[in-house]
Amino acid sequence: MSFKKHLALTVLLFYSLPLASADVIQLKDQAAVTGKILAEKPDAIVVDVGYTVLIVPRSVVANISRSGNVAPAPTAAASNNPVVSVNLLPQFYYSNNRPATVQDVQDLVKQIGEAVVQVRTPGGLGSGFFINADGYLITNFHVIEGETEISVEVYHQHNGQLDRETYKQVKIIALNKFHDLALLRIEDKNAPKFKYVVLGSSDGLSVGDSVFAIGSPMGLERTVTSGILSTKTRQLEGELYLQTTAQINPGNSGGPLFNLGGEVVGVTNMKITFGEGLGFAIPVELVRSFLDHRDAFAYSTDNPNNPYRYLEPPGRTKNKPAGE
Repeated sequence: MSFKKHLALTVLLFYSLPLASADVIQLKDQAAVTGKILAEKPDAIVVDVGYTVLIVPRSVVANISRSGNVAPAPTAAASNNPVVSVNLLPQFYYSNNRPATVQDVQDLVKQIGEAVVQVRTPGGLGSGFFINADGYLITNFHVIEGETEISVEVYHQHNGQLDRETYKQVKIIALNKFHDLALLRIEDKNAPKFKYVVLGSSDGLSVGDSVFAIGSPMGLERTVTSGILSTKTRQLEGELYLQTTAQINPGNSGGPLFNLGGEVVGVTNMKITFGEGLGFAIPVELVRSFLDHRDAFAYSTDNPNNPYRYLEPPGRTKNKPAGE
């Protein structure tokens, strides 16, 4: 993947020449950061771009042009390589601001299959997916409801082969039972960096668009099912769901529903048992909101089944006779 996809770039097209006194850091993906170099460290370069200070890892730097030594970098209007300002603050999850390129399902499964996992508890199993490389993953609340002993099975690719690895140090980070979402984290000491998915937008979908799911229906891990989006506004129990013809079965719960750009557009969580091709998924917009406000849904060890602690309503005030 390119540097842009990993580090969340904010692309700024400059239609005037950069200041002659500016330093230019050429990146390996042929973009550039223009500003004043404040400090150079062994592993990073600190750059003042005018409205903020950026830290650029040396691993992505191709060349440094200091002011006065070379001609100014070309502008975006005169070049195919845009001048970019790079936001290098760590991201908790990743998303695309532009529509992703449509690809074949077969190719997408090879690219993103490692990011889909099995979530096991003493009471059963479900699916899930990583949202970043640090082991944070999404699944359904009902997959882990009432459970604190959780393990996650990940399939790592090595030399073209898939090796199953089970991680047992899994922490519950946040829960939202009303939208059936749970945020977990793998905390095994020797855990590697994990492959993760990109969150898309269900708002950009149209009825009839192709979608596919990856999960473990009935324990059959890494099962891929495809279909179309039947409706974006199926109301069930007061919530709106994506309805899809992609087959969803027990074990798929918590797994991702993808568009043909390989972006997550929903989290599969239920089906109608007496029919076929009637699967449902939580729109990814609710997942984003859950992640953005995860502190509000933080898991409480005092209440393992529910992240919320409700207070008793106040009783009616009674007038007592004087002297009591």
